[in-house]
Order: sequence, then structure tokens, then C-alpha cells
Amino acid sequence: MPISPNQGSTGGGTLVTITGTNLSNTSAVKFGSKAATNVTNVSPTQVTAVSPSGTGTVGVTVTTPGGTSNPVSFFYVGAPFKASLSAISGPLAGGNTITISGTGLSTATSVAFGAATATPTVVSDSSLSVVVPAGAAAGPVGVSVTTAGGTNNGLSYTYVDVPAITTVSPAEGPTSGGTAVTITGTSLDSTESVTFDGAAAPFSVISATTLSVVTPPGTAGAADVVVTNPAGSDTELGGFTYVAGPGI
Repeated sequence: MPISPNQGSTGGGTLVTITGTNLSNTSAVKFGSKAATNVTNVSPTQVTAVSPSGTGTVGVTVTTPGGTSNPVSFFYVGAPFKASLSAISGPLAGGNTITISGTGLSTATSVAFGAATATPTVVSDSSLSVVVPAGAAAGPVGVSVTTAGGTNNGLSYTYVDVPAITTVSPAEGPTSGGTAVTITGTSLDSTESVTFDGAAAPFSVISATTLSVVTPPGTAGAADVVVTNPAGSDTELGGFTYVAGPGI
């Protein structure tokens, strides 16, 4: 007498299909000592029922006017617990792969990032790998994992849009570096790095539209300014000009 699925949430509520013979006029389905609800005779060989709450492994039996069947094992699974995400932000377009760590993840069937869902790859009971789906808009969303034991939330992931540089001011300074520069644009609040012709510059995030940057030393001439965040980079070609000092 197979049962499908043969596992479900400790909170109950799993719709199962029981297949066998002589199942007409089924009067009861029990999960261990507890009665199932919504018992429905589909045919003489099939009955459906909704599991009650429970724990561990229990025997499922069917009772008809002819008696009670042999038990078939059903496994109760607790809701998953998520401990961490390997990355807490990424591009709005999605497509990046992250790892979700926790417990009770071996039966995971889906991972939701806000309203968008993805099918994970189960690595172990404590680890999932999932390709992040595209987001609807930049900003934080809740992350939930659904398993045979239920759905659990509690983690957050932030979708980030590609940065865009509008102005670099002032647009010139000495080759020795040290010029305080303000970069304005959009999606700058998740900036990971700023470079002037490939040289890293120290910076502070003022807001989503403003960065405060100090130029590194450079070579006389125009330098490309690049701002990078988890979604990508934007380049202001020749955005800053290094000026050589006077000589006598």
C-alpha cells in the first residue's frame, strides 16, 4: 500500500494519496494513533487524506468494512531553519548563484526571493545552492525556503541596480592625489569600489546618489573613473584629469 508523498510537515496538512486494493468504503485513515481529515474515496484502489500533526515516523493505516490494513511508514519533517546566505545582495537581473545554510533543507523544493521563486539544488541537509531569480525592483526582499516540513523565512536579500555616474566634481587635481572629489549618480549606496585609471580610491557613501572620494596618485592626463557595486560597474571615460605640478 504505497503512500505519496511519504513525508510531510510536523504541523500536518499534507494531502497524501494512498494506493492499494479493496479501498472502497474507507471509513478512516490513521497516522499512528491520530485520524486523518478530509478522507476521500477516489476509487477502489485509491484514497486521499490530509495528515494530522505529528513527529517522527508513524504507520499509516486504512480502515474499511473488511478491516484495517497493514501500516505504511510516513515521515514527519520539521520546518527548515536558515542560518545564513553566502551573499546578501546581488544584481537586479539575478543570475548569480548563492548558498543557503541551515538545517532541515534536504527536502527543499523552492526558494522565494520576495515574489520571485527559484528551484534550489540540495547539497546536503544543511546546505542549498540556488540561482537568484530577477527582482522586480532594487531593494531588500525576504528569502523563504519551502520543504516537506513547511516554509520558513527570516533572511533578507537586497537587489542592487547597476551604478550610474552623473558628475565628478572637481574634475581635475594634482598627480600627487589627495583631491576630495564628489561623485553624483544613481545606485551608489552599495558601492564596493572606486578607481581612477585602475588605482583604488578611498571613498565614503553619502547616499544613493552621492559618494565622497579622495583621489589616489596618478599620471598627468585624463583618467577613467569607475564605480563598482554587486550589480556591475559604470565608467566615466576621462572623468578626472591629473595635472602635473609646476617646475622651475
